[in-house]
Amino acid sequence: MNAETDPRKPTEGQLVLADGSVFEGDLIGAPVPIATGEVVFNTSLSGYQEIITDPSYAGQIITFTYPHIGNYGINATDFESVGTFCRGVVVRDLARRHSNFRAQADLGSMLFQQGVPGIAGVDTRRLTRLVRDHGAIPGAFGAAGYDELVAAAQAEPGTDGVDLVHTVTTPVGYSVPAVDPDHRRRIVAVDFGMKRNIALSLAKYGHVDVVRADTSAADILAMEPDGVFLSNGPGDPEMAPYAVESIRGLLGTVPIFGICLGHQLLGRAIGADTVKLPFGHHGANHPVKNLATERIEITSQNHNFAVDASSLPTNAEMTHVNLNDGVCEGLAVADERAFSVQHHPEANPGPHDANYLFTQFAELMNDSRAVH
Repeated sequence: MNAETDPRKPTEGQLVLADGSVFEGDLIGAPVPIATGEVVFNTSLSGYQEIITDPSYAGQIITFTYPHIGNYGINATDFESVGTFCRGVVVRDLARRHSNFRAQADLGSMLFQQGVPGIAGVDTRRLTRLVRDHGAIPGAFGAAGYDELVAAAQAEPGTDGVDLVHTVTTPVGYSVPAVDPDHRRRIVAVDFGMKRNIALSLAKYGHVDVVRADTSAADILAMEPDGVFLSNGPGDPEMAPYAVESIRGLLGTVPIFGICLGHQLLGRAIGADTVKLPFGHHGANHPVKNLATERIEITSQNHNFAVDASSLPTNAEMTHVNLNDGVCEGLAVADERAFSVQHHPEANPGPHDANYLFTQFAELMNDSRAVH
């Protein structure tokens, strides 16, 4: 076979950022003319399948800082959603062979089947340093020329001022039965881009009804829940005023537990401000201090926005803080029976230091039941 017509021959491409920076590599995954998105980096050492299928990455191109990606393959169990919502992936070295007893396919094939474009062979160390120093930045990659790619990157809006929640929320509600039938709690989980394993984690404590992100407070309360869970999700919390309005209608009527975007939306519902971080928190190794116990927890995170701790109202308190940059990682409003954290307690992928928060939510629901 002529090498020039060999379909296995890598196609050269380049990643161009909105500031004009260029990174050369080989195109992988789904073939698209040009892929655009906000470029961020993730510092996890494993869990690439869960990361790529996390709806919170809608609108973003994921750069993996760990150099060797794909070595243990892909399996049907570790998908975090029914599809993929990220705009693309950037890796240093895509594994030529995978080896793991759970593996059913390779990462390259999964990217192709899921319609996710990617670029490999990139100097991800240089790219990560650039994003860390200058902040998350729009980018474009493909086989097109520099001028076309830089124009596409500069036209990409990123995640500021965009409602990405409506692109990832469930089209229709569904239920997840309680793992233990004796757990008769009824939990309503509002899906802002919820990962599959979060619903499974909640099901350990009761029956879970998952509803769309735009479900009103009245409709949620009509389901007579013992507690309401506010899920993770992508993008700018300011662009989801419908969710903030619903949460305000729930405050004080039912226990509330929020994570990630749900944490930010709860913050806005109680009157706090949210801000965009320079390059966000993306990884499974972020140190967080629990201010009540003074325990340091290693956490899994994925967000570009955060609650401004200085804007919290007097009836709320910050409960957790990120030790890398001092960002608010948790809040509680005791008189409203509501609390939230910025990180992912179900930790798929990642450590499980924070999964006690699900038990804390269950205890809050129990206490509310006893009072009412």
